[in-house]
Amino acid sequence: MEAVSCSGVLPLAKVSGSEHRNFNQKSSMSYPETRSFTSTHCRSSKHLKGSQLLNSINKRNPVGQAFSSAGVYTYVESEAESPIHAVEEKVGVLLLNLGGPETLHDVQPFLFNLFADPDIIRLPRVFRFLQRPLAQLISVLRAPKSKEGYAAIGGGSPLRKITDEQAQAIKEVLEAKNMNVNVYVGMRYWYPFTEEAIELIKKDKITRLVVLPLYPQFSISTTGSSIRVLENIFREDAYLSSLPVSIIQCWYQRQGYINSMADLIEKELQSFSEPREVMIFFSAHGVPVSYVEDAGDPYRDQMEECIYLIMQELKARGISNNHTLAYQSRVGPVQWLKPYTDEVLVELGQKGVKNLLAVPVSFVSEHIETLEEIDMEYKHLALESGIENWGRVPALGCTPSFITDLADAVIEALPAAMAMTTPPSSSKEVSLDPVTFKHQI
Repeated sequence: MEAVSCSGVLPLAKVSGSEHRNFNQKSSMSYPETRSFTSTHCRSSKHLKGSQLLNSINKRNPVGQAFSSAGVYTYVESEAESPIHAVEEKVGVLLLNLGGPETLHDVQPFLFNLFADPDIIRLPRVFRFLQRPLAQLISVLRAPKSKEGYAAIGGGSPLRKITDEQAQAIKEVLEAKNMNVNVYVGMRYWYPFTEEAIELIKKDKITRLVVLPLYPQFSISTTGSSIRVLENIFREDAYLSSLPVSIIQCWYQRQGYINSMADLIEKELQSFSEPREVMIFFSAHGVPVSYVEDAGDPYRDQMEECIYLIMQELKARGISNNHTLAYQSRVGPVQWLKPYTDEVLVELGQKGVKNLLAVPVSFVSEHIETLEEIDMEYKHLALESGIENWGRVPALGCTPSFITDLADAVIEALPAAMAMTTPPSSSKEVSLDPVTFKHQI
């Protein structure tokens, strides 16, 4: 399996207009290697052990000067005049997540925010003016069914509560490692929005920031969308444009994450009377095929490598169960990544599989796609299709080994922090294409 993976940290740089790659162009072009920023990036590999940081910057630019190398722009202050060295350093960690409606009343506006995102519904440029009207129409049409789903899990999403708990847990682990930090939560489509978190970061006068998306694998529609929002905010603010930032773009290959997933699977297998007979069924959130084949989204490759690494860890523990991967949560008429979770469950039942353990591999928090879609819809379908014994691995949540690994990732990322954008006064027309986070060597 030739897979694209990330080795962990990428300070966000800006790509000049001439180098900007359209999402509709198919490409495996590498993110430019330059001396203007420090990065660890996506690379092709079958065997990765944890995140690896590249060497720090060898050269610094004159104070306040934006410079270009191979189309990449950064804004770097000299060490002598950097505010980090002039005042006491204040480290911030920004956790990024999807967000979710907390009440049934929130469902329709949440859906509007979701579908108004051009990284979710990617319209041709000539039709971009239809983005918001289309989002309004879809959100109104889908709201009744979505409300039923949220009502079935208690009337709202638990995502904010769980993410807040993860933030507090990461903060406590970092403080136990003698790192005083402020940890913030920024949601893409509901409160607290990313913009609100950024305002708190400014208010607290953070001098160095690590951005940690709570998505193990990178996709245009998740981490990529959130990075685009951050880039737009930082570009327009003089303070933020010179704030050193490291973005942990993906972390599915970190050994701590792999071990934590293997621990949960191993534990849940013991709930079956015949653990060795259980089919391990990885269910990941899907994305449209066009994202991968036309835009170069590394999500599918990263997901496949993630499964490979988890199964290798299980095999090292003497667990060699059969396993499969399928994709859930498709919407609309376009083709999504296959195989589809619902179709595979029916096929497995027809083939005589009697014991199945569902593993929500792309989710680290319980929410509607685990609590309702997997636990209710897919469980019912599986049992109806002939599967007799159903189990489900819980999301990682605040599992101590997982939280510790995320804290370690933050510590590893911090030295790579650099300014995120050119200053707002720059006349250079620049744009960030999140797909350039896909980097093959």
